[in-house]
Amino acid sequence: MLSAPKAARLDGQSYAGTATSARLRPSVANFEKAPAEVQEILSQPIQQLGLKLEGSPLERFVQQLYKELSEKGLSRFRPRCYLTDEWGCPNQEPVIGIPFYLADPKLQRLESEMNDIEDARQIMMYLRHEAGHAFNYAYALYKTQEWRHLFGPFRRAYRDNYKPVPFSRQFVRHMEGWYAQKHPDEDFAETFAVWLTPRSNWRKRYKGWGAMKKLLYMDRVGHRLREADPIIDHGDTDITVDEMSVTVGEFYQRALDQQLTPGELPLDTDLHDIFNVSKRRRKNVRPAVDLLRENRKVLADKVNYWTGVQRPLVKKLIETIEAKVGELGLRADVRCEKEYLTEVSVYATALAMNYITRGKFILP
Repeated sequence: MLSAPKAARLDGQSYAGTATSARLRPSVANFEKAPAEVQEILSQPIQQLGLKLEGSPLERFVQQLYKELSEKGLSRFRPRCYLTDEWGCPNQEPVIGIPFYLADPKLQRLESEMNDIEDARQIMMYLRHEAGHAFNYAYALYKTQEWRHLFGPFRRAYRDNYKPVPFSRQFVRHMEGWYAQKHPDEDFAETFAVWLTPRSNWRKRYKGWGAMKKLLYMDRVGHRLREADPIIDHGDTDITVDEMSVTVGEFYQRALDQQLTPGELPLDTDLHDIFNVSKRRRKNVRPAVDLLRENRKVLADKVNYWTGVQRPLVKKLIETIEAKVGELGLRADVRCEKEYLTEVSVYATALAMNYITRGKFILP
C-alpha cells in the first residue's frame, strides 16, 4: 500500500482488512547505508524490475499457506496472491497482496538495510492473517447475523490510533500488540490465523477465554465449508507491481516523508539513573550506546509486541533513547548488561503505554 503511501489508504473504506496498521512503514535510514550493488536499482521504476511471485523466494510461503488450508480441509479455498506495495487484502476482495520487496534478493537486502524486513515466521503470520480476511470475503461471512453477533458490525469505522484494552481475554493474540481489537474484521482475521496455525494448540491456550467462542465458531464454519465453493472466487486486486510506476528510491522516499517521530523527549535524568556508571571507572565498562545498538531490534520487537504501539514509532523511540545515551556519553558495566536491557525494555514499554493512554510518551 505504499505506491500512494500506505497511510493514505488506511481508511477502512478503499482498503479495509489490512495488516499494515500493525506494520506501517518503519523509519527509513539514509540510502547511503545500502550496498553499492543495491543502490543501483534505486532509480529503476518498480514496474520495470520484472518481479514475479512465481519462482521468487515468496513462492514457497504461498505454497505453505495452501498446504495449511488443505490440512484444515478447506479444499475449495485458495486465495490468489499477488505482488503489491504492502501486506493487505483489498476491501471485500478475497485476494492477498504481498510486498514486492520480498520477491527479489536485492530488494530484500535494501529493505533490510533501511528497515526491519520480515523473517520467515513473520511472513507466514501475515499470510495467515490476510487469508482470514480473504476467507471472510470469499464466503461473505461478515454478512451473517452470527458473525456480527460474535465480532461486531463489519461497517464500523476503522481507527488507526485505536486504544486497546491490554490483556483482554475477549480477543486472540496473533499479530503484535492487541491488533484484534482494532476492528471486527481484524478480530476475525486474527481468529482465523490462530485457528489455521499448525500446532497453535488453541483449544488449550484459550481455554476459559471469552475469545474461545470465536475460535469454536471458526472451527464450525471451517468444517461446514470444507467442500463449499466460495461465493466470490475471483477478487479484484488493488495496485499490482506491474502498475507501480514510481522508482524504488521514490517508494522509500515517500515512506521517509511519512515517518513518525516521538519528538524531543526529556530522557536525560532517567537514562542517567539507568546507566549510572561513574566516568572515572575504567574496568569492565564500555559505551552504553554500543549495547543498545546491538540489541535495537530485540528491544523494538518486545516493546511493539507487548504494547501494540505501531512498530515504526516504537523503533524510532528506541533509536531516540539510543541516540540520547550516545550523546550523554553514558557507559555500561559489562557484568550487568542483562539488567540494563531489562530496564531499558521496561522503561520504553512504560513510555509506549503512556502514549496509548495519553497520546504522548511524556507529558509536560
